[in-house]
Amino acid sequence: MTTPSDTQSLILSRAATRPGNLALPLPEGLVGAAAKMVVGKMIARGWLEEVDANLRRHEPMWRETGDGHGTTLIATEAGLEAIGIEPVVAIALASARNAKPKQEAERTPDDTDNATPVAIRAGTKQAQIIAMLQRPEGATVAEMVEATGWLAHTVRGSISGALKKRLSLPISAEKDKGRGTVYRLVKEAIS
Repeated sequence: MTTPSDTQSLILSRAATRPGNLALPLPEGLVGAAAKMVVGKMIARGWLEEVDANLRRHEPMWRETGDGHGTTLIATEAGLEAIGIEPVVAIALASARNAKPKQEAERTPDDTDNATPVAIRAGTKQAQIIAMLQRPEGATVAEMVEATGWLAHTVRGSISGALKKRLSLPISAEKDKGRGTVYRLVKEAIS
């Protein structure tokens, strides 16, 4: 698998923070032939997709098609996976964006340049926890402590802070007589 360059990773991580995984605007200074080359490679690898721009919603345009319409760029699931964002996380991020209050959802594309990029790198402890939460049996704090080597309060803080608040992942907690509190990533809420 090809690893994205720093510029490609920046484009994809910014897209992950935007409504509809919109890849535009591109990073400052990436214009002209350089932009066409980077975007062309990303489209060829399946990391970006060119789609019709919704001009009524003021989506930024990548190129004009000549008939008064234009296209924009969106990051694909393959593109998000290339920077370590699991498909279920990408879907959760998209559904969380759709549930934002109206005033927050009406930000202009330029406002998202200051957004913190959201990327979950494969092989990290956070990725381990997400994988454990995706299992049908879920995971307890004790199981996550054993897998990551973190303290219990760090695991609980990661669930409530990084996963629930920052990534807006729908995580449920249920009492199980034999295991204690079991945490799961709620897939029905993401679908």
